[in-house]
Amino acid sequence: MTRSEVTGKGHSNRITDVEGVLVGHETLSEGSVQTGVTAVLPHGGNIFREKVTAASHVINGYGKTSGMVQIEELGELETPLLLTNTLGVGSCFNALLDHALEENEEIGRTSGTVNPVVGECNDMFLNDIRNRSIDSEHARRAIRAAGREFREGSVGAGRGMLCYSMKGGIGSSSRLISVDKVTYTLGVLVLTNFGVTSDLTFHGKQIGQYWADKIKAEPHEDKGSIMIITATDLPVTHRQLTRILKRSVTGLSRTGSFISNGSGDVAIGFTTAKNHSPLPDHLLDGAFRGVGEAVEEAIFRSLQKAEPVTGRNGFRPPTWSELMRKYPI
Repeated sequence: MTRSEVTGKGHSNRITDVEGVLVGHETLSEGSVQTGVTAVLPHGGNIFREKVTAASHVINGYGKTSGMVQIEELGELETPLLLTNTLGVGSCFNALLDHALEENEEIGRTSGTVNPVVGECNDMFLNDIRNRSIDSEHARRAIRAAGREFREGSVGAGRGMLCYSMKGGIGSSSRLISVDKVTYTLGVLVLTNFGVTSDLTFHGKQIGQYWADKIKAEPHEDKGSIMIITATDLPVTHRQLTRILKRSVTGLSRTGSFISNGSGDVAIGFTTAKNHSPLPDHLLDGAFRGVGEAVEEAIFRSLQKAEPVTGRNGFRPPTWSELMRKYPI
């Protein structure tokens, strides 16, 4: 019987293990300004003319993204995908418009308009978000910086983010999926900004309460968010891709998240596969398992690779590495 299974991790264990996918950052770090932009490109060509099959899934909708309505209606991504802080969405939207209009003279003349896709999380605890520091040039720089090699942690859109009350940010991971002896790749990039320390679970061990007791963490409400970006070269339809994105919640929940009322938990994904017959639905189990594994690991990588950041009002959250050194598990 034909099987679908996870056979390991990609070469670099990042979303760019999917052939053609590129990631770039622009980081702003000066005093109370601790924020940035992260760009994810499905390929290095003209995305408006070489659209890719895409889908989205809202786990909990406390968010301010742009472009998801058309993704759901048409099942296509036609711009780079940008991540930033909540009040930077408009600037990133304009940057994507500028980028698309410069590359495509037909937009607004013969082909209709264009659908910029921007995701966000609220970095107001470390970043003076009211300053509205992100402008369209920052977003353009993130797009221009996109490549296969990129940093994780306190960079780009992740600069001012918190995760489980620690320093969070950008994390990534990938899995190899074998289907009938053909190997495909599925990669994930997350922007983490959710959770309270006491809820944190690491590989099934509830280390969060242990750390919360040690640092005497003040109880507070979880109002954070996560953006989950999934890329794959699996030959799947918009409908099948949506089914894969729905399983990203399994990885999120394994880290301890209960998907709070005030959390904007949003998944957007795309496939780079072209001109292939889609997989039968019964062969999606490898991708279902793989996306959960990759999301879980990407969240932990966002914590483990985060460097210390001191931001607005001198606030400096602890980092994963600091707590591990002081209170090993």
